[in-house]
Amino acid sequence: MASKKVAKVGVKKEKGYLYFVDKQGDISAAKMARGDKKGGSAKKVAKVGIKREEGYLYFIDKQGDISAAKMVRGGTKKKAAKKPAAKKVVKKSAAKKTKKKK
Repeated sequence: MASKKVAKVGVKKEKGYLYFVDKQGDISAAKMARGDKKGGSAKKVAKVGIKREEGYLYFIDKQGDISAAKMVRGGTKKKAAKKPAAKKVVKKSAAKKTKKKK
């Protein structure tokens, strides 16, 4: 996975916390849930304010900096929605008509 460094921050990571890039482009941390204990709400660790590019995954690397990797979109492509098929006109064989006598 080829990734590029977006911002040098150098955040020191604590054990038991999940570090991520939030919507504002800053680094936040949330306490991870363990066993029957619930996790905590996110707290801002560092204000960076990076601008995100579409098609990239942003993460905190081992050095505590923000890096970005191009997302690989695999799997099968979605097919275009099918239009409802037009009803076929089925010609019925002409029934023999007998004339009624009066």
